[in-house]
Amino acid sequence: MRSGNPALSETTFSGLPRAIDDRAMTIQGTVNKTAVLLAIVVAAASLTWQQAAMSPILMGGGALVGFGVAMVLAFKKELAPMLAPVYAGAEGIFLGGATALAENAYPGIGIQAIGLTFGILFSLLVAYKSGLIKVTENFKLGITAATGGILLFYLVSFGLSFFGIGMPIIHGSGLIGIGFSLFVVAIAAFNLVLDFDFIEAGAANQAPKFMEWYGAFGLMVTLVWLYIEILRLLMKLADRR
Repeated sequence: MRSGNPALSETTFSGLPRAIDDRAMTIQGTVNKTAVLLAIVVAAASLTWQQAAMSPILMGGGALVGFGVAMVLAFKKELAPMLAPVYAGAEGIFLGGATALAENAYPGIGIQAIGLTFGILFSLLVAYKSGLIKVTENFKLGITAATGGILLFYLVSFGLSFFGIGMPIIHGSGLIGIGFSLFVVAIAAFNLVLDFDFIEAGAANQAPKFMEWYGAFGLMVTLVWLYIEILRLLMKLADRR
């Protein structure tokens, strides 16, 4: 199995013991955990929203904590029941700050980004469950390769920024920049489909119960990325008005 999501790689379920009865991972259990994490994200984001003046500081702290927790969970999946909520809270703080800053510059952009993110999530879930989207090996390979390419591009772009080298054509609000953002949003969205497939595979393989929290965490990683990319795309579009 392949996935572009670093939290749900092809080795995610390897080496895990098979569980039985109520000690095994289920799809419904993962859905319930995902709902809990989403509630934590919303609650944390609302707190940051109310402290808009401190948004940059809170954003930095949330991003660092979220990254640190994600790194720990990559190697210690069994800690997911404790650390997945911490990740959700940290990312909620980050997203709340980012949305507040964007909202100040582009009023109404926050609710648009939230609506589009959840709209894409539920639309793709329906498409996946109905069989409209088939998760073939070629599909997995294509999305994984594209995700890796985007990650590499962002890392190179970040490294070049230290030398004062920017990429205004890509990151700007021109047609190329908007096209690039649309492409990234599409790849982030299709990663949700791979996440659904991995969660379903985990339940079918009777992964341990704690993997419900880990599966929910992996889904949150993709949702956070998707939301950020949608927010970035909407800001580019707003600049062209």
